[in-house]
Amino acid sequence: MDRATLLGMIGGIAVLTWGIYMGGSLSAYVDIPSFLIVFGGVIGAVFISFPFSKVIETSKILKIVFFEKQLEAEEVISTIVNLADIARKEGLLALEDSASQLKDDFLKRGILLVVDGTDPELVKNILETELSFLEERHKEGQSLFETMGALAPAFGMIGTIIGLINMLKRLDDPSAVGPGMATALITTFYGSILANLLFLPIAAKLKVRSKQEILIKEVMIEGVLSIQAGENPRIIEEKLKAFLAPKMRKNINVKKAPESGEINASRQTAKI
Repeated sequence: MDRATLLGMIGGIAVLTWGIYMGGSLSAYVDIPSFLIVFGGVIGAVFISFPFSKVIETSKILKIVFFEKQLEAEEVISTIVNLADIARKEGLLALEDSASQLKDDFLKRGILLVVDGTDPELVKNILETELSFLEERHKEGQSLFETMGALAPAFGMIGTIIGLINMLKRLDDPSAVGPGMATALITTFYGSILANLLFLPIAAKLKVRSKQEILIKEVMIEGVLSIQAGENPRIIEEKLKAFLAPKMRKNINVKKAPESGEINASRQTAKI
């Protein structure tokens, strides 16, 4: 569970509710028809804007925002350095066993390409192509919620217009003007809340998560190519650290591979 996402949403809703309660009645802000106009309109417009399969995948995208735990760059660098140490001691073919223990498919695929003796340039092209399409898929998820964030205030305004039309039809009853105006403005309120407390923050969180994952994948590509080139594990560690901010570099604690007889223990650290 991503505590920041959960804390932000619960905290935002709590503060808004508290502010409304201090200034008036909560029941005045509850209007089911207004909510249906805004939320239903946004959902309908999203189905028109995106393929059906992409909208259905929204639940998977939300899982990334709330639950998915991404790999830490420090952990990835530690694993790559240990793989480099194994390759240096036993040769590239010895990485096949270690690759089978890797949980990250991207790194596993890169290591197996190296074990198979694939040309370094081809390894780089395959991994970079996969990374490019991964980035495109991430952008589609972000754009879906950015679209919802842009549409929600617009449907809030549409709801307000609908409310005003209904109110103007009853101008002969002055007592109905005030409540009618308030009801009309609630849709604008709902649209703004959905856009600024839900849809746009989710799009922003997806963008941050995407950047983190792409950075880790770039570290993996550089690490795989360095292993294939037979570079010294210590040099690889320093090279990969350059991808990170200075503060993050301090958290890297690579367990050096043992000289002999303990190589299995080293391989245990190579699991991601």
